[in-house]
Amino acid sequence: MPQLVWLVTGCSSGFGEQFVHSILARGDKVIATARALEKISHLEQAGAAVLQLDITASQQSIRNTILRALAIYGKIDLLINNAAYIAVGTWEDLEYEDWLAQFDTNVFGTIKVTRALLPHFRERRSGTLVFISSLSGWIGHAFCSAYAGSKFALEGIVEGLWRETAHLGIRTMLIEPGRFRTNLLSTSNMKAARSEIPDYAVSSENMIEGLAKEDHAQPGDPKRLVETILDMVRREGVAEGKEIPFRLPLGVDVFDDMKAKCEETLKLLDEWKKVIRSTDYAE
Repeated sequence: MPQLVWLVTGCSSGFGEQFVHSILARGDKVIATARALEKISHLEQAGAAVLQLDITASQQSIRNTILRALAIYGKIDLLINNAAYIAVGTWEDLEYEDWLAQFDTNVFGTIKVTRALLPHFRERRSGTLVFISSLSGWIGHAFCSAYAGSKFALEGIVEGLWRETAHLGIRTMLIEPGRFRTNLLSTSNMKAARSEIPDYAVSSENMIEGLAKEDHAQPGDPKRLVETILDMVRREGVAEGKEIPFRLPLGVDVFDDMKAKCEETLKLLDEWKKVIRSTDYAE
């Protein structure tokens, strides 16, 4: 396979940083980005090109950054939309601005970066878009509604994008990780609104403390996840000779929880089939 050029968002830690190291190890080129350039300077020393990219900036600002990225190697073959964070709190304790900020990064930032690169992929009739979603794009957990909402939104818009660009030679992949040992639950990435409402206070605090205790104790190995994604993109390793799916959940917990939800949904459809199919106009 010829040498590929990757652009990765959110490279200061976690999946993003691991993507950079794994991509370089396979002999490809990578442009690592983050909001704070000083947090990814070590990746430049490792062999990556680095760019400052705040995905909450204006669309024009992001377009300008993508143009600078394209000028580095003359092309970009793959985009990894990885940048995200998690807001935790009840509907009532998270302020409206907290909801906006959650969607601004996890949804609208991803939209802006992707839109800035799509013309390049269209012109070349080639390119791969990888979106890092979550188990929370399938299941809404209590006190994580804002995060789940952003990931549910991502799932829908990315599926639509996949269907409208496949004929242009653009590949789209949606990755749904479970609980992996990244910095997602660290104090720098998890924005928690503690409840002072008696009806929520105890359960909310238990949830926040539980997430804090799980920080860097999650069962998932980020390197294994990243290596699996690279195999899928390059059609080698675990993906050699296989049909590459649009959507891929990764993690034991994701498998179990998604399977349970699918079975629950099928049971609902079966038990309520007559009612569900009774609301059209009579023929």
